[in-house]
Amino acid sequence: MAFKRSSGTTTAPADPEQLYRQLALINDGPEALWSHQADVLRSWHGDRLNDPDVAIELPTGAGKTLVGGLIGDYRRRAAGERVAYLCPTRQLAKQTAEKLTKYGIPNVLLTGKVKNWNRAERSRYTTANAIAVSVYSHVFNANPALDDAQLLLLDDAHAAEGYVAGPWSLEISRDEQSAYHDVLSALSDALDPLVVARLRTDTPDSQYRNSVYLASPLGVAAQAGYLEEVLTAAVATEKLSDEGVYALRFLQGHLDQCMVYLSYRRLLIRPLIPPTLFHAAFNDPVRRVYMSATLGAGGELERIFGRRTIKRIPIPKGWEKQGTGRRLFCFPQLTTDLSAEPAKVGPWVADVIARHGRAVVMTPDTRTARTFTNTRIPDGYKVLKADDVEDDLKVFTQETAAALVLNNRYDGIDLPDNDCRLVILAGLPARGDLQERFLHGSLGAVEVLQERIRARIMQGAGRATRNSRDFAAVLLLDDDLVSYVTRRDVQEAMHPEIHAELDFGYNNSIEATSAEMLENLRVFIAHDRDWREVDQDIVEARERYERIDAPGSVELQRSVRDEVAAWDAIWQSEWQRALELIRQVLDALRGGRAPQRYAALWNYLASCIAQRLANQTGDPALHTAATKFYDDARNAGRGTTWMSHLAAPVESTTAPAPPAVDPLDEQAMNGVLANAARLARPAIFDTEIQRARTALADTPSKPYEAALVLMGQLAGALPSEGDGHNDSAPDATWIFGSTSWVVWEAKSEAKPDGELGAGDVRQAGSHVRFAADKRGESAPGDSHAFLVTAQERIHPSAHAVAESHVYLVRPPEVLEVFDCLVRAWRTARTRNFASLSGADLVAIFKAEDALPSQWLPRLRNRPIQKQEDVV
Repeated sequence: MAFKRSSGTTTAPADPEQLYRQLALINDGPEALWSHQADVLRSWHGDRLNDPDVAIELPTGAGKTLVGGLIGDYRRRAAGERVAYLCPTRQLAKQTAEKLTKYGIPNVLLTGKVKNWNRAERSRYTTANAIAVSVYSHVFNANPALDDAQLLLLDDAHAAEGYVAGPWSLEISRDEQSAYHDVLSALSDALDPLVVARLRTDTPDSQYRNSVYLASPLGVAAQAGYLEEVLTAAVATEKLSDEGVYALRFLQGHLDQCMVYLSYRRLLIRPLIPPTLFHAAFNDPVRRVYMSATLGAGGELERIFGRRTIKRIPIPKGWEKQGTGRRLFCFPQLTTDLSAEPAKVGPWVADVIARHGRAVVMTPDTRTARTFTNTRIPDGYKVLKADDVEDDLKVFTQETAAALVLNNRYDGIDLPDNDCRLVILAGLPARGDLQERFLHGSLGAVEVLQERIRARIMQGAGRATRNSRDFAAVLLLDDDLVSYVTRRDVQEAMHPEIHAELDFGYNNSIEATSAEMLENLRVFIAHDRDWREVDQDIVEARERYERIDAPGSVELQRSVRDEVAAWDAIWQSEWQRALELIRQVLDALRGGRAPQRYAALWNYLASCIAQRLANQTGDPALHTAATKFYDDARNAGRGTTWMSHLAAPVESTTAPAPPAVDPLDEQAMNGVLANAARLARPAIFDTEIQRARTALADTPSKPYEAALVLMGQLAGALPSEGDGHNDSAPDATWIFGSTSWVVWEAKSEAKPDGELGAGDVRQAGSHVRFAADKRGESAPGDSHAFLVTAQERIHPSAHAVAESHVYLVRPPEVLEVFDCLVRAWRTARTRNFASLSGADLVAIFKAEDALPSQWLPRLRNRPIQKQEDVV
């Protein structure tokens, strides 16, 4: 008889732990849960069961798949819920399905083209008889195949930004067959005419080739109808990619609620935050559980998924310092010989690859990947890309001489044990889509991307260390990446294990030769007794370190709820409510360590919305508000050029004219008046000036540093202070309110025939952050560190660790600025400080080239960081 008989009622498990006790009797998995897995499951079931959005952080190797699988299978059995377990890639989905099967958790693998899905297996999911294991794109899609889940398990959530934003992201590359020039013409009134000319030319200057511009939201709104017609016509004439056609379906009727970013090579239309509230396949499930090895702080997860609040289950006790496997970080560009001869880095890297056999290489963009492939991979090597291994990694792991080159892909590839022992990160991973490049490069809002960048570095470095006994060497290449990861504040915000490994790697690279680094790599890969003795240094350092959230994280986490709500309001054209919510965003981004350049963007968006409402209602108060928001955006965005590129015709009648006096100069003159109360006295002025000038013309360090403090007072800094006998502090700190800070590292005793080293440059780079920590507030974006030295030579490694705000200044240049300030003070004293207005002081100081807007550009002529062409 072929009929199936009922086996009777099956009692649902009381909780996920009981479920695994049942499964462990018959599965091929571990006999019992690890204690930390049980702790996480208890936290979820006891405290977060009814929360719609919950995030779980579990490091690689801590059994994240089993935890997620048990949560899903428990809800499937206990409540009959349809559960979908989403992964970034097909390859990871396949691995996940295999693991769930091993654990005894019923599942079906639903990937690839929907029309090819097995109907019986799909039915097992829809009837809640099995968990569906799939990829993000089957939910985040114009026509989602998995649109009826009641619980979504979202794996590798930290790496999901591109998948989540994809349906609302219309990207058009520049080529003869695309609609790039059609869109550019439609938006010409939303862009500065100079920008339009740069984007249209066939021979752009290199400095403009890689710039990312923001189109005026007012201009985009004014042309939204026409823009939609242009894009619809592009569909009819096949000028859009398939992905662009799908994205247009999501964006139709919403183009006036999107940001538009343009570069010479491509343009992007998308909302700032994905409006997932209006995507039923993601929003309708009762529960969403986000799983990641790296969650971080600062609201990054909420911005990625467009959720106002995601509750966290903290990392289990005992795992806050324990990592997975061991990585040996190497900085070839810091070695004594390769830093002096950069041309030899490529051949050295190729030699290292040849010695290891297989290597995985991660780059942030196509050009870097192409350059690496052409110059740093041994001859005769097989080069593979992400698509080549999407379904089977054996295409790579069975080769004896192969390089897997991944472009802007830092997750989703697992290469444990002997599959791969060499990982190479080439370039800072901050060049995702144009929005990310705008936020990082044009806006300079690095803080809002910090968690994303750090997560990519940590996850990329861990591609070949997938269990506690695993190990792999990691080469870090290119100055922007080296400068970033050698910063102490960046390392402190990472997992203590990574922090210790990076510090160890830096100390064993900075004064080593490339031959010594090769020997260290040999000892590490042998991984025998010699290495185990060395490894103890990393373990001891790890135990001393504590993870410290990056500056601004608290404020960014505080603001994210209103950011998401504001964009939800924008998406529904609720402009008044959006403006009210943005005011709350700006309140959260004030004070403390709040990132001001990110606040500049929100001020600008508030200005555009207020002006849009003013145009609709005729309310003059809204026009006044728009002007105030614009001024605040301009002040918060000092030191960047993105607003100067917003001189669009559509904004010519709404954007307020720049102030007659630079706010920095105005701040400085207020400081001059305050400092004059003491310094301008006859008994003090000449004595102090003579002493300071003598010190600045000489070399002893203490008098020189005291003279810098006096010079700051003459410049109008309030306060201007010394190091307070703290070796980590700047030698002098000049504070010009919230407009600009200037910090000094003086090597006055250094000889001209000496060489400026990486240690001094690294220390100078940290001084602005030191001042911010001391003051308990965020440094203005337009802040600078000046390193004064007579040393003629700069060690090549110093360029690699230099940050963009660090400049080299020669002692005579300092003396020249000092003399300008003194001449201005003498004139002001002659005319009686007490009788002078701010405008009078500006005129006096301007005549002597003594305004900050005059002397700052002179001191910024020598950035120590190499200025390279970046794609």
